[in-house]
Amino acid sequence: MAHRVPYRLSCIIMPPLTTAATALPRPPAGMASVSTRYKRFMALIVASLMMMEQIDGTALVTALPAMARDFHVDIPQTSIALTVYMLGLAALIPASGHMAERFGSRTTLRCAIMLFLSGSLLCAWAPSLTVLALARMVQGAGGAMMVPVGRLVILRTVPKSELLSVMAWVMLPATIGPMSGPVLGGLLTTWLSWRWIFYINLPLGLLAIVLAGRFIPQSRASQPPPFDLKGNILSATALAGLIFGMELLTHPGFPRPLSVGLLLLAPICAVAYLRHARGLAHPVLDPALLRIATFRISVLAGGLTRVATAGIIFLLPSLLQTRFGASAAQSGLITFIAPVGAIIMRSVAPGIYRGRGFRAVMCAASLVLPCICGLLALFRPGMGMAWLLVLLGVNGMGQTLLFTGYNTVAYADVPPARMSAATSLYATCQQVMLTLGICLAAGALAIFHLVPPVSTRGLDYSLTFMICGGVALLALPILRGLSANAGASVSGHDGASAGKDAD
Repeated sequence: MAHRVPYRLSCIIMPPLTTAATALPRPPAGMASVSTRYKRFMALIVASLMMMEQIDGTALVTALPAMARDFHVDIPQTSIALTVYMLGLAALIPASGHMAERFGSRTTLRCAIMLFLSGSLLCAWAPSLTVLALARMVQGAGGAMMVPVGRLVILRTVPKSELLSVMAWVMLPATIGPMSGPVLGGLLTTWLSWRWIFYINLPLGLLAIVLAGRFIPQSRASQPPPFDLKGNILSATALAGLIFGMELLTHPGFPRPLSVGLLLLAPICAVAYLRHARGLAHPVLDPALLRIATFRISVLAGGLTRVATAGIIFLLPSLLQTRFGASAAQSGLITFIAPVGAIIMRSVAPGIYRGRGFRAVMCAASLVLPCICGLLALFRPGMGMAWLLVLLGVNGMGQTLLFTGYNTVAYADVPPARMSAATSLYATCQQVMLTLGICLAAGALAIFHLVPPVSTRGLDYSLTFMICGGVALLALPILRGLSANAGASVSGHDGASAGKDAD
């Protein structure tokens, strides 16, 4: 039996599908030729941190009804527990680089993991929604320093010729995490309690602390540049205004002028930050990096793909539970087929990029998501789940291939001296696009349900999937701006012959 859709549940902020990093000094000379075993352990440490962070966020999506019952609130009110996580990220992602330079990469990473685990424990013990929201903010502060610092250690340590292969391992959780989170969250919520979503972070986090102490180098700057505190405040305020403005706009209990005011605050602070950054040698977020073609294209095209991807992750569990009568555990198990496709693609993605190059592969892979969205728009009760499983499996493969390209080619032409600034800006752009993706899907769903004509109300999910597909398709013309040999130093592809046929 179908259930009423909580349409005002919007802006459910998840951790990024992919998490970039921030400033770190160059590793010591001895780190330039570390062993393959050492590199693999570093990649696995960072991958495990990404997996822990992403599963933690996406698992909560299926647990919202249970949380609402325990705290005696409406389901839309529980979305604040997910949104405030983003506030912690927005405030401390830029600051994480400065802390790593001052205190060392290993020390910063281990302290960040401890902060994340402390927030997890507080979440599991939370007696009220207010306490849970505050604990999630602590988690966000830890996540802002945890994955970014670990990720940049790899970018600084692994040679460009090996970066694509290593990044394929590191990026695998970026696809598995968002899709496997609902599975785990549904199972834990159904058979134990939603609080176990936070308890499971403890053993994985403690293991990561031990491994980081052994395999992460303790790099620090002898004279770190001054921290751009004013820039950090302006950028964090802009992000917070955007996030909470869109969140409160969907809650009837808050006055609309407050929501509109927060949404207006975001561009005002963003413009103020751009003016502030012009005169600084080391701004906390450096917009001048967008002059690098491969970085700019990855930010813009990748942003559009992330908007659509976040929308689908939001829509699928709700569709299966409200229109197909699936339980939280059942909807999670259905969507779990996507990580299976991701695992299959991970092993072959580096070879595909070596053979065809970034431009050709990414242009082709960017068509997968729009096609999947179009087919999902045709999905109706009674059609059977077999073809849905096939679609999700193909989508998992396509997403892994495409995001491996996005997160590798972005840094292919960035000079080593500007790598930390590039990863900081990339991380911020990712957070914004993921936020917009969730809000776009939730907002479109609400509009198609509430406004005339009445005939569109039964097609609300279908029309929203089509909008997500249209946004994803916009990435293709941007990706065509890549040169035929873009990122050749990373992929190993010789684009000279391909360039003759390039448009």
